Amino acid sequence: MTIRVDTMRRIDHLAGVPLCAILTPIVYLYDWLIGIFKTPSNRPQKVLFIELSEMGSAILVDPALRETIARGGQIYFLIFKSNKASLDLLQTVPQANILTIDASGLFTLITTTIQALIQIHRIGIDTVIDLELFSRFTALLTGCSGAKRRVGYHIFHGEGLWRGDLLTHKVHYNPHIHIAKNFLSLVHAAFSTEAELPFSKVAITDQEIHLAQAVVSDEQKQQIASRIRDVIQDQMSSLPATVILINPNASDLLPQRRWAPERFAELIQAASKVWPEAIFLVTGSPEEKNYAAKVIEMADVPYAFNFAGMVKFNELPALYHLAHVMVTNDSGPGHFSSVTPLPTVVLFGPETPALYGSLGKSIPIFAGLACSPCVSAANHRKTPCTNNLCMQAITVPQVISAMKKWLGPH
Repeated sequence: MTIRVDTMRRIDHLAGVPLCAILTPIVYLYDWLIGIFKTPSNRPQKVLFIELSEMGSAILVDPALRETIARGGQIYFLIFKSNKASLDLLQTVPQANILTIDASGLFTLITTTIQALIQIHRIGIDTVIDLELFSRFTALLTGCSGAKRRVGYHIFHGEGLWRGDLLTHKVHYNPHIHIAKNFLSLVHAAFSTEAELPFSKVAITDQEIHLAQAVVSDEQKQQIASRIRDVIQDQMSSLPATVILINPNASDLLPQRRWAPERFAELIQAASKVWPEAIFLVTGSPEEKNYAAKVIEMADVPYAFNFAGMVKFNELPALYHLAHVMVTNDSGPGHFSSVTPLPTVVLFGPETPALYGSLGKSIPIFAGLACSPCVSAANHRKTPCTNNLCMQAITVPQVISAMKKWLGPH
């Protein structure tokens, strides 16, 4: 059984703070020794990115990965084993260069962490870029990496997010620019030839966060089209004129991001009247099949179908190429679809689209309550909210209006 998110956060705080305090003087000594006996290379050569827990971040970090390659760096990536598939959508990181940690249990977490550190030393990583927002676990991994350059976010004069002094390149995390630009600022710091305090004193344009597109073959699209026809029990050679994807769930990392299943059901009812020729595929993981079924049952329209668990993760781009629009909570699919031409409508509440908006063809809907967004780096993206009025404030007519911008009226 996978370690619960709250348990991991508690361990990160209770064990992470003292371990960071213990490791800091050891790393100081190590840096002093290699400063005397070793000459660091002028530019990063073998660069390890660390992002463990967020699958969507594997898409948002892609511009930073490609920038590193363009600057001559060889890229590696460390991620939780359960999230590894997210790196396969764009295949920017070679399979042989992906390192994993298994978080399915405490024992496996410890053993695979040790194995990953051994791999890092064997490879000879000279630069580590810690993408996590003030995680002590990744700070410890970075400090134990043996890398001459260790880049990440530092708290400076802030309070409550202390995680030792283990970085050689301390970057200011900017909560007012998109996270993809924050990731690029880490790369700029890693390749900087001059010391800055704080890094990175550069302007990052919107053009620099352009996403590559996933490559999808005609055969892959035909396979998914056949699967759709099987589900809707239609033997026609072509799909219906309009295919609308509905993604009603969100990960357990932040359940407050969910729009109520009743609202999704109402949306399907309303949309079926606007686009009567459309079919609705309610998507999700195999574990979310019952959740999808609940939405379909409440919607009670003839052309809504349960498609949860019907495609593997690496088949999502093919599905997104066949669909005409997707409505989703702020979750992984909103980012995975950005590497395809699929237009999306993404519902935001605890997060802000200004920081975590999709980089694809997307319309965000955000109520902008005084309390929202309520999660940030400052609280480790954990909120006390038990009544997500920020999501409840989003109305079905608002979503229909956004969908019309992509589909047009019937």
